[in-house]
Amino acid sequence: MGHRGTKAAAIVVAAVMGSVVLSGCGDGSGSKAEEDGTSPSASRSADAQEQGTTEVRAAYDKTAEAESARMTIKVNLAAEGKTITSEGKGVLDLAEGDSVMTTTAQDETIEQRVVDQVLYQKIPGQKAPGGKPWIKIDLEKVAAQQGLGNQQIGDPAQTAAYAKAITDKDVTKVGTEKVGGVDTTHYKVSVDVSKLPGGDRMSKQLGPTLPMQVWLDDEGRLRRQQIDMTVKAPASAQPEGSASPQQLKMNTVMEFSDFGTEVDAEAPSAGQVTDMTDETLQGSRQQS
Repeated sequence: MGHRGTKAAAIVVAAVMGSVVLSGCGDGSGSKAEEDGTSPSASRSADAQEQGTTEVRAAYDKTAEAESARMTIKVNLAAEGKTITSEGKGVLDLAEGDSVMTTTAQDETIEQRVVDQVLYQKIPGQKAPGGKPWIKIDLEKVAAQQGLGNQQIGDPAQTAAYAKAITDKDVTKVGTEKVGGVDTTHYKVSVDVSKLPGGDRMSKQLGPTLPMQVWLDDEGRLRRQQIDMTVKAPASAQPEGSASPQQLKMNTVMEFSDFGTEVDAEAPSAGQVTDMTDETLQGSRQQS
């Protein structure tokens, strides 16, 4: 697969890591918004905000109840005046996190599967080191090195932590819009980064809050999710004499449709795969 393939793989890993910050989250509980009782309008506003918070938190459980869906994802990465865009489409197991997708990045088409928290990729016409068609990257190990914990990669058992990270006071109903021809309600929310797994480390790179937008259908399911993050490079990764911190801006938009569709995610045979996890971890360590 060579340098081009490895670089493309890194882009998709970034897309996966970024897009799952809140993927599959929600415990349906919701916390009561503060009410000062100063006026009926203030009370109504607080009630509406509390209702919005509850609906957003519950949306992830309601979406997961569909078990599977078709998904599209578009990621824009911008740094040092350059922008790289990747787009993908495929099917996703909403309970287990497995998926089968085709992704386009840097004018290359990548066949991609995620099975049991392992990412497999193949670029048609290229070979990985060792002459094998597929590479694999253990997402659980990558997440662990980043201090995110294994729950960061589609672990349904850890969903409550993410729901609680949605701040009560920053849930705003924007209005109604159509997504993929479906009527939805659009919300803007903020995520308290410190409450996410690995939050102390993430806060240093992402800041205290993470802006997110969600579009929910009439059944309360997620139809679109947009996350915008600015990642600050650590001091050790700054060019010598740099006047300002280097930043990576990342915009991720996911859309879901055809709930209940079949997902047939199988790992390639071991003889067809080169493990690139260590190379990915080394590259990450060099930037930390």
